[in-house]
Amino acid sequence: MPHLALYTFGVLKSPLADPGPLTREFYDSGEAVYRKISQHPGYLARAEAADGDRGMLFGADWGAWGEFAVPTWYGKGHTVETTALAATLSLWTDLRPAFDAIYTGLHREALNRRYDWFERTEHPNYVCWWVSDGVIPTWQDGVVRLEHLHDHRPAPHAFTFHQSFAPDGTPARIKDIGPKSDQGIPRCGTDEAGRVAGG
Repeated sequence: MPHLALYTFGVLKSPLADPGPLTREFYDSGEAVYRKISQHPGYLARAEAADGDRGMLFGADWGAWGEFAVPTWYGKGHTVETTALAATLSLWTDLRPAFDAIYTGLHREALNRRYDWFERTEHPNYVCWWVSDGVIPTWQDGVVRLEHLHDHRPAPHAFTFHQSFAPDGTPARIKDIGPKSDQGIPRCGTDEAGRVAGG
């Protein structure tokens, strides 16, 4: 049975190594959110670096998740001292469990404060796609699909919760979110160019 891959990406206002209170707060809340999400029904796994050093993303050992990669629009540092981004790559059993984990509880509270930590951008901040059972998505997969989502409308190859697709490529709708029909253009959650609106 296919699994849902979810890649998230955001550019932080300050480098991860910044000793300021906002960065520390982001880290502290992030650790609590990860613990909670890992216990959520439908959660399967997420990319974690073997060494796990704070701020060590580029050059870290990510195992089967592949070499760390970022979208072309990321223009900040790549070293431990200058990296200013947050990215996640995870696997889920289905759309609904992933949606519920992201938009409820501690993660919802963190989303409500995202502009304290993250720069505002016109780029999408997440993308979903289906992978076959047993396949581990790579960071590069996530980047390619996020860039595709930015450049094109959501499609079976790269989609959002609000404009989602089933594993067979047919449009899907998570109950209580997204468009009620395929007639609305622009569709809920995107602008005219298909970029995800809001967060």
